[in-house]
Amino acid sequence: MFPPGVAEAFEREYGSTEGEWLQSLPGAVAGHALQLGAAGQAQVSLADGCLHLRWSVLPPRQIALMRMPRLQVGFRFEGVDADARQRFMRFFDLSLQRGGG
Repeated sequence: MFPPGVAEAFEREYGSTEGEWLQSLPGAVAGHALQLGAAGQAQVSLADGCLHLRWSVLPPRQIALMRMPRLQVGFRFEGVDADARQRFMRFFDLSLQRGGG
């Protein structure tokens, strides 16, 4: 999970296709207004600011015969305090968490 304190800007890699990402994104932003921009960009309106998302498709990761799709996603919060960033990302992470066992 996410360590305490969420930086104003950071990047992550997700094991999903762009289509899966776009399908999951509306639920992950917890009812906040989501605006898709140019290809690979979105903006989420938060109480006192916004979150800018930018993503790009990476080559799949291959382990033996398994191939996993990958996305590189950049997060940039603007005008959002540390507590609000932490709360938002906690829900965002739980929403995108995949099963396992």
